[in-house]
Amino acid sequence: MLANYSALPTMSLPSATDLVRLDQRPHPPVTLNSPALEVMTDLRRINPVGIHQSASLREAHDRMISHGIRLLFVHDGDGQFTGLITATDLLGERPIQCMKEHGKHYVDISVGDVMTPRKQLEALSLGDIEHASVGHMVATMKQMGRQHALVVELNPGNGHYELCGLFSTSHMARLLGMPLSFIRVPQALSEIQYSLLHAI
Repeated sequence: MLANYSALPTMSLPSATDLVRLDQRPHPPVTLNSPALEVMTDLRRINPVGIHQSASLREAHDRMISHGIRLLFVHDGDGQFTGLITATDLLGERPIQCMKEHGKHYVDISVGDVMTPRKQLEALSLGDIEHASVGHMVATMKQMGRQHALVVELNPGNGHYELCGLFSTSHMARLLGMPLSFIRVPQALSEIQYSLLHAI
């Protein structure tokens, strides 16, 4: 079976040998006209960092810090995707609201209490992303008023949609060399009232 293959030659490591640093490798500059796929985190190649929905907020915060990220994919005991939790969820109003509404202490609040459930999430189609530019993604993120956007594709084998990509405004801003911070504009009077009632 291996008769058609020959072994490759080896070499002694030179004294000037360094570990590769991906952040220091030259790469073509990213512009608004670049393909959107160039700024997408491809979850088909990189395992998403997840956390159990029963984990504490401290565990979620520590995991984000250790991986240098601001978003975790939440799963249940069967490993099924149940939602997302972001740094904003951890550090924003949600824990305080949970404490007020359910009478919980901060240490008793779980990831599942403050995450965004799967049924409330929106996603983009990979088919659309493949024909889009970075500029399209910037416009999309601005309209959504979000820091992250999910991408899905249909698995023809089982008929299920699968999360296959993730966009982050902070990642895009870093690659573009320009600030990108979008605050969602309330779309309805009820949202404006809610914002005013909960303003600090």
